Amino acid sequence: MNGTKKIVTIRSLKRLLAVLFLLSLAGCATVGPEYVPPETTVSTDWHTPLNRGLIAGETDPQVLATWWNTLNDPELSALIERAVKGNLDIKEAGARIREARARRGLARADLFPALDAAGSATWSGASEDTGTGETRDFYAAGFDAGWELDLFGGTRRSVEAADADLQAGHENLHDVLVSLTAEVALNYVEVRTYQKRLAVTKGNLEIQQQTYSLIQSRYHAGLDDELAMHQARSSLESTRSQIPTLRTSLEEAMNRIAVLLGEQPGALHGQLRNDQPVPVVPLEVAVGVPADTLRRRPDIRRAERQLAAQTARIGVATADLYPKFRLNGSIGIEALSLGNLVSAGSRTFSIGPRITWPIFDAGAIRTNIEIQSAVQEQTMIQYESTVLSALEEVENALVAYAEEQIRKMSLEEAADAAEQALELAQYKYQTGLIDFITVLDAQRSLLTYEEQLVQSAGSIASNLVRLYKALGGGWTSMAPEEEDESRG
Repeated sequence: MNGTKKIVTIRSLKRLLAVLFLLSLAGCATVGPEYVPPETTVSTDWHTPLNRGLIAGETDPQVLATWWNTLNDPELSALIERAVKGNLDIKEAGARIREARARRGLARADLFPALDAAGSATWSGASEDTGTGETRDFYAAGFDAGWELDLFGGTRRSVEAADADLQAGHENLHDVLVSLTAEVALNYVEVRTYQKRLAVTKGNLEIQQQTYSLIQSRYHAGLDDELAMHQARSSLESTRSQIPTLRTSLEEAMNRIAVLLGEQPGALHGQLRNDQPVPVVPLEVAVGVPADTLRRRPDIRRAERQLAAQTARIGVATADLYPKFRLNGSIGIEALSLGNLVSAGSRTFSIGPRITWPIFDAGAIRTNIEIQSAVQEQTMIQYESTVLSALEEVENALVAYAEEQIRKMSLEEAADAAEQALELAQYKYQTGLIDFITVLDAQRSLLTYEEQLVQSAGSIASNLVRLYKALGGGWTSMAPEEEDESRG
């Protein structure tokens, strides 16, 4: 009789497994929309005319990967390398990648059966007034298994979303690298620019001090009036008043670099204290075409991956409309005494499917689908906005880089003319042909043009940095976190 029961049980189990196998084959098609990467149509060329060293040639990947080397400043290159290793934003982005990787593993775990082990020992005694008063022992041990069949792809969509989130995390790290390298370079250019401006201001201050001393001597000798002396002093102190502001800006730029490197403010003052020239831009800069930029920029790549993840979440929500099939099973041993626990008669097992299907939920599932679809629409709009912002950033960087070089040429001419005007004014003043106010005007003009010339040189270097950032350069050198991922 027991053998007949076993045969019937085995036959039932085989039939159940066959039915589940057919159901799993029927569920190969996942519900929800299939993701299709968005196609963006862009111009074949940049709107801004390419001149002043800008060329439309294909960008060299190695040059873009380490674009700061084009400025030929070893100290800047060393600072950027330190920043990539020590910057806190980089470390945070790496932690986010590890979180996304763990969430992907959590989503994938739902594709596989779950197995639990359990054991128990129970001692119970009945009341003598209401029962026999006997004491009974009960021992049990076994394994419980459960497996929800992903017939309509809800779990697979969750894994798909988690994969896209992980990829978006990598692109976020790339974007942080792009911003970090650019910020270090921009602040470094500011340091060198402020140092040069301080040198120009101090040089003019020394000349004005000599002029003031000369006017004082002429006044005491009766060769000049008191007005000229006060005018000279006013010009002198006006120039002197610029120095504290320049020093403050210089300190702020050096402190900012230290923080970008993950170090305390003031840590780099000793290294950056000595004056160095403003980095000189290369003669030619290849900028490629708009389509290259869209493929390269990590913020666009991240937005596209976020769109893919949200599209998959619509499928996760849609799968809740369909029935869920779960296979539960257990195998174990039960006995009233510890000695009989290992006997053949103590074995137990159970297996069977469980089906659930939502009948009424007041529209909650369909409302959730609408929510996820609306979020997907928002994510698509954000992607398109990111593309437009990227193109705008490049166009602005192109025109700023070219036009500032034209401005610098005019400033060089103006500074040269102002220097000659000052020499002529000083000669005429000494010969009594003009009053001292003309000399002061000539000095102020020369100081203004010299300072603007230094600022223009710094602006050209800064605009080149912004251009490389807009082109998406500076991230293809693999970060430590990505190296771990490539091995995994």
